[in-house]
Amino acid sequence: MAMPKAPQAFPRTEYLRRIAAVKAEMEKREIDVLMVTSPASITYLSGYTSKSGYVPQGLILSLKEEEPTFFTRRMDAPAAMHQMFFDSSRVIGYAEDLIANPDLDGFDAIIDFLHDKGLASGGVGLETKALSAQTAEKFKVRIPKGKIVDFANGVHWIRGIKSDLEIGVMREAAANADAGMARATEVIRPGVREADAAAEIIGALVRGVDGKPSTDLAGFFLCASPRSATAHIRWTEDAFRQGSQINLEFAGVRHGYTSALMRTMSIGKPSDRLRRVHEAEVAGLEAALAAVKPGAICGDVATAFNTAMKKHGVQKESRCGYAIGIDWTEPTASLKEGDRTVLKPNMTFHLMLGNWIDEDFGYVISETFRVTDTGAEAFSKLPRVIFEI
Repeated sequence: MAMPKAPQAFPRTEYLRRIAAVKAEMEKREIDVLMVTSPASITYLSGYTSKSGYVPQGLILSLKEEEPTFFTRRMDAPAAMHQMFFDSSRVIGYAEDLIANPDLDGFDAIIDFLHDKGLASGGVGLETKALSAQTAEKFKVRIPKGKIVDFANGVHWIRGIKSDLEIGVMREAAANADAGMARATEVIRPGVREADAAAEIIGALVRGVDGKPSTDLAGFFLCASPRSATAHIRWTEDAFRQGSQINLEFAGVRHGYTSALMRTMSIGKPSDRLRRVHEAEVAGLEAALAAVKPGAICGDVATAFNTAMKKHGVQKESRCGYAIGIDWTEPTASLKEGDRTVLKPNMTFHLMLGNWIDEDFGYVISETFRVTDTGAEAFSKLPRVIFEI
């Protein structure tokens, strides 16, 4: 019995639109065949979300063919057949003897395929940033008649402007993030273990809302007193206590699309210092969102944020945001002073205002938003407050 196709997150026409955009860029760069290795870009072009990037894999786009071909480890091929929108015959599972082989690996299978299909003598695009130096050299040596062209970040920039269908999925993910944060306000209490609260919050994230569960878990960070100055701690065996400050950062995920959210909570009355920083951060957040509009640049948003913060006597050393979409971070635009990326409708960002001020104090708040035709749409519906428990 053949592996059945999973319900697709997007129609075939949407995937073909994305592939056409990548092929147009390939033609500009005189690339005849492109190997996509970034897991997020593979998801974007195929619908595949299985975690098989631990070994060599590649999605092959040829200007000569409408549908891609995917190479992966043989044991992972059924997942690709199940999830990818295109015909299952175009999923090729390479042999197990290429695993833990000191001389050959899955990329050799891809190179053999390019030779067999007559695709090794023209322009061959590689996402070089996603490859080891050894692998990049292997392609140069084994494809001597081809012209190796760097396509690093090429798909990432195309992914930067979402379709309305993608925006809809990110809104669904954001609703799940809101549900997780709402659950946090219910379960965080003095005497409750951080681990037990995390389990409840994660459960709410996965269950989701409106019959649309999260389909994956992204980064989940619960940094409670005395660790409020930490940025990326999960949870501990400690219990919350009266006076604890809790910084939360997590996301809802739908079909790979991530909507992140940060909020700060306090068991009991927040300290005066926490209140002052919160007021400054919210002022900066609102100024940043007000600066968002098509034609503005990323640096404008950061300048608006930093200017508003400084009026309150607070500064933030790290950037105030970054592009987000499939996976938590898209490695393209940053909301920081000096970034001249022009904002366009349906770009999406995580306005990430975590501020780790010194070794014993930090604060978090954030919004995932999209650029609209006139400004910004924040996906979360939660208030921008310190949640007092």
